[in-house]
Amino acid sequence: MQIPKGKKIYFASDNHLGAPTAEASLPREKKFVAWLDEVKQDAAAIFLLGDLFDFWFEYKTVVPKGFTRTLGKLAEISDSGIPIYFFVGNHDMWMADYFKTELNIPVYHKPKEFLLNNTLFYIGHGDGLGPEDKGYKRMKKVFTNPFFKWLFRWLHPDIGMRIAQYLSVKNKLISGDDDAKFLGEENEWLAQYSKKKLEEKHRDIFVFGHRHLPLEITLSNNSKYINLGDWIQYYTYGVFDGESFELKKY
Repeated sequence: MQIPKGKKIYFASDNHLGAPTAEASLPREKKFVAWLDEVKQDAAAIFLLGDLFDFWFEYKTVVPKGFTRTLGKLAEISDSGIPIYFFVGNHDMWMADYFKTELNIPVYHKPKEFLLNNTLFYIGHGDGLGPEDKGYKRMKKVFTNPFFKWLFRWLHPDIGMRIAQYLSVKNKLISGDDDAKFLGEENEWLAQYSKKKLEEKHRDIFVFGHRHLPLEITLSNNSKYINLGDWIQYYTYGVFDGESFELKKY
């Protein structure tokens, strides 16, 4: 993707809309929609790196109630011709084709490379990557198993959604309790994962969410790892102007 002069690419992650309740998250949703309204003025593209919702599950003919402002704004931006790319997180990994068919937003379930101008990005949510997080990795196999997804789909949505939302808020769907503090570069799993990926191929910038903590870690002389933070405590986002990447606070 070549970025036109005067345009920028924006990155955001971990809104967890709906948590702890729809009413409590509404001010955060309005703030995020206001941000989308601002960045659409000069956006060449927008990357959303997962956990937009605290829980999301698509039945064949039913999607979760709520989030009208966010979905409407994303539809407006997409319809205007600005591409939006969505990477599922551990709270909204059950996305199917709703975003693609209704909003024209492609959905990715694994990290993906993007060449933006002459800068090679490696982009994803970040859950289950790196040397640790073994408990979540085992649980994710259950969450994504087609048989268990089929069983859950047979629950009435009023029952299934209530159970899932309770577990999502109370247990953070195995997000972990260390999201809010820096673990030290040697213990930051996504930084270690990025270093490992560098051994097989050079990428200029690794961008992830999941950690809920704004981070910028130098991996080598010409490569770095960025974590976008969240829209719960930090309200941080990333901006790439075609030459440099910057973390900003809204």
